Amino acid sequence: MEPSHSQPSHSQPSHSQPSLSVVVPTFHEAANIPVLAERLSAALDERGIEWELLLVDDDSNDGSEAIARELAKRLPVRMTVRRAARRDLSLSVLEGVRLARFDRLVVMDADLSHPPERITDLLRTLDDGCDLALGSRYATGGTVDRDWSPWRFLTSRLATALAQPLTRCSDPMSGFFAIDRRRLPDLRQLRPIGYKIALELMVRGRLRVKEVPIGFSDRAAGTSKMNGRQWINTARHLHRLYRHRFGGWARAIWFAAVGASGFLVDVVFYLGLQWAGVNHQLARALSFWPAASWNWALHRRITFRERPRRPRTRQWAEFLAASLVGLGVNLGTYLALTGWIDFFDRHRLLALICGVALSGGVNFLNSARVVYRQQAAP
Repeated sequence: MEPSHSQPSHSQPSHSQPSLSVVVPTFHEAANIPVLAERLSAALDERGIEWELLLVDDDSNDGSEAIARELAKRLPVRMTVRRAARRDLSLSVLEGVRLARFDRLVVMDADLSHPPERITDLLRTLDDGCDLALGSRYATGGTVDRDWSPWRFLTSRLATALAQPLTRCSDPMSGFFAIDRRRLPDLRQLRPIGYKIALELMVRGRLRVKEVPIGFSDRAAGTSKMNGRQWINTARHLHRLYRHRFGGWARAIWFAAVGASGFLVDVVFYLGLQWAGVNHQLARALSFWPAASWNWALHRRITFRERPRRPRTRQWAEFLAASLVGLGVNLGTYLALTGWIDFFDRHRLLALICGVALSGGVNFLNSARVVYRQQAAP
């Protein structure tokens, strides 16, 4: 890490004066930094809180450094730049934690989706007997931007559902939180990937969490950094945390989670083919193939990532071949239920779900022992 510049050091705060470091990771957020600094000043100065805004930038090269230098002439703003090959929000936050002047920390996004005006509520909650105060979109009283598309809302809820077995809170994927540095786990033991540093701290540090409802707004300027690569990184991070929390059961749990996402692909094709006029039995057989290919790709990238990498085409063919056994169980169950039981013939989607559930165990055993085996065949 190579710092670009820093504000001259301030005198240490007195014990009677509350103090706070606001750590904000940035990448191409030049347009939002001045507004964020002004809103922090308005929210904190009138309450007598000594504060600093510590911007940790992933080498944006977009004028952010000059903006921070100008702001530092009248506000407690400083910026450090990580000039590393790997850009990562969580690593930027950890760098900010190391460099922060004060022990009480607030971490938030630069895009103004997190309201600075709620920081004092986070601090009160932190002082009320918890290790981490979390700004929550989904706690009672919390809201999300009304302009969110159905797709964004669905993906947010899906990610939240995948993370909830790891910790007891309604919004474990939130990036807005307050914590005392002295309550943090050893930073050297953390292994975050991507955006979800709060989840990393909650799971590996086993912190006591209290939630503060917030109104989550869409970003004020710039573009979202949440692309396909970041979704893969989020999934990889969740898998790491599942293995940390659940040990040997984690792979089976995550296999089921990937299977659930494949089930959605399966259903989309199953219903889509019927909409196009294909008989429901043939649609059930055809929808297997795109779903199986989806599962193979995610298992290769996430579930069995540490296993020996073998040629893609060969492994894909092996996965499909191994899955045919599961397909036999799946399709046989579906046909038997819809053919012999009137209830399932009237509720064919339930028959599909039963077939998927029964074949899941077979698919896991075939994948772990054959397709993604520990040692490649000689």
